[in-house]
Amino acid sequence: MAVSDDEEGRADVPATPAPGHPGDTLEDVDLSDARWLDALPIVVFWVLAGVVFLQFFSRYVLNDSIGWTEEIARYLLICTAFTGAVIAVRKDSHIVVEFFYRYLPRPARRVLSGAVDLAKVAFFGYATWLTIELAGRTRQKMASIEVSKAVLYWLVAVCFAAMTLYAARLAWERLRGDGGPLVRGPDPEETD
Repeated sequence: MAVSDDEEGRADVPATPAPGHPGDTLEDVDLSDARWLDALPIVVFWVLAGVVFLQFFSRYVLNDSIGWTEEIARYLLICTAFTGAVIAVRKDSHIVVEFFYRYLPRPARRVLSGAVDLAKVAFFGYATWLTIELAGRTRQKMASIEVSKAVLYWLVAVCFAAMTLYAARLAWERLRGDGGPLVRGPDPEETD
């Protein structure tokens, strides 16, 4: 790696960033799997950042905190988490405990992968049903603004429904053999 001297005479500052690290050029960024829906959590996150900054500014600079910012920031964080989780399910990028999976024979891994996929679909489906039930029964308003908490629960229900559909699609693709492995990386039997 090439280094350059900075104004203090240090020779340990890289002249060009290594690939895959912050500072890469825009040509190195691959957004081929991005969808228009992926922008939603980013927008919600930046609205959350603005509300938290407003809370900080009003509390510590103006010494007069705005009352609604804390509650709205909490709800925006929930929205960010669930809309982001939809993307993680679509991209199949949630974390996986792979220790035992890597040491099983290939047929057992396929069965385990199918069982995990079915468990994900069942969990997301059940969570969808629960949040729909909760949203339908909620009559309470938010403390700081006159909006029903059911709005938040309906958003979470929609996110769980989307996760259910994406998980079911991925399970179907894996069952047919064109969905990719549960654990990414080299196959242990091929590297031995």
